[in-house]
Amino acid sequence: MKQCCGVERCQLRSAEGQRAHLGYSLQALLRLEAHRLRTGISWYEAKIAVIKGAIRQYLAHPTYLLHPTA
Repeated sequence: MKQCCGVERCQLRSAEGQRAHLGYSLQALLRLEAHRLRTGISWYEAKIAVIKGAIRQYLAHPTYLLHPTA
């Protein structure tokens, strides 16, 4: 569960910040589960679909251009 929502990546020191991060992670988990129940698509498939779509969109319209140095 935590590897799907980023709970382990919390680098906050304040208790309030940690609680907020945990709350947002739980909200993400619940949204993934609701999506899975509606569509039958696993959490991993849903995450990959979002990532692939973002990459496809970026490659079509890149924000940053890298110039060769050699």
